[in-house]
Amino acid sequence: MSERNTGYQFVSTDTEAVESLLISIYEKITGVSVKPASPEKLFIQFVAAVVIQERGLNNYTGNQNIPSRAEGENLDALAELFYVTQRPAAQAAVCTERFHISEEQTTAILIPAGTRVTDASGTLTWETVADAYVSIGETYADVQIRCQTVGAIGNGYAVGQINTFVDLFDYCERCENLTASDDGADQATDDEFYELMRASQDAYSCAGAKGGYIYFAKQVSTKIADVVANSPSDGAVDLYVLMDDGTIATTELKNAVLAACNDDTVRPLTDKVSVKDPQKVSYNITFTYYVPKDSSLSSTEIKAAVDKAVAEFVAWQCGKLGRDINPSVLIGKLMQTGIKRVALTSPVFTTLRDGSDDTTPQVASVGTITATNGGYEDE
Repeated sequence: MSERNTGYQFVSTDTEAVESLLISIYEKITGVSVKPASPEKLFIQFVAAVVIQERGLNNYTGNQNIPSRAEGENLDALAELFYVTQRPAAQAAVCTERFHISEEQTTAILIPAGTRVTDASGTLTWETVADAYVSIGETYADVQIRCQTVGAIGNGYAVGQINTFVDLFDYCERCENLTASDDGADQATDDEFYELMRASQDAYSCAGAKGGYIYFAKQVSTKIADVVANSPSDGAVDLYVLMDDGTIATTELKNAVLAACNDDTVRPLTDKVSVKDPQKVSYNITFTYYVPKDSSLSSTEIKAAVDKAVAEFVAWQCGKLGRDINPSVLIGKLMQTGIKRVALTSPVFTTLRDGSDDTTPQVASVGTITATNGGYEDE
């Protein structure tokens, strides 16, 4: 069953209750008392096991008719009840590539759609999405390229890293990407698809509802974790996008969000849509932890557990726009690692803006992390 919700129990699967019911029915029909070690008791237990299995299947089938509990293809089938009818598919990463020619020409030089490039190690292959021309008198042209392998695997190639030709064209000399690759996304998980289905209900509005803008923005990529839409002035709609790794959206993805939310079928005529960056609020993590003297864990195991707890806190802290910097959450995670106590210096509790008052939302951004082992202490 999905982590979104535990399964709803339509019928009881209590084995003792089913056995008791079958025994009472048998005794009523036959007039014979069922003894603990009798063949009748063994046969009734067998029948009870079959009944319990069938009840389990009935519960599962019932839950697959509830969107919050359905999984896989069953969830896909329920999508037709919502504005979004298909699970978002995996998307290829994109970026802007600059192609150079050796010298200026007296005619425009065609860079055909589908021209392929790669990085120095040839890990992934990219292709131009449309024909492009190096104009007369120019020595380069810029065009969008798309990774031939769909998914988030194509994200994160740094500027200049995609610099090797696979296909050549007239007078080609060199190439490099001008923007970091982004916008690649894996197919939506059940949890992501369900949340998108719920958000899609706001898309029925033609009045530019906040929820509608958030829905259309999230449809751009499954890598988008949070979106805030506010209206600082009449007719203005500002969208703020946060990625699932806590980073602010890249230029490529913000352009994609703007295109999706600025479409004539989405945006009312009077709205002016912009995609802006939330404000980062930096914080540091500094603490000393102490280990109980009778701990069964080694110092290496304790350190690994502490580092994992800190990483989980950092991911949680930057996972939502406007989430207050909350050291209590960090302490709670650390206290589950097997340490005795923690002396936390920073961060301190800090309230962040969530944009609900039409101001720029804020997001926490971790700086330095200093975790010191203070040694052993008695209980």
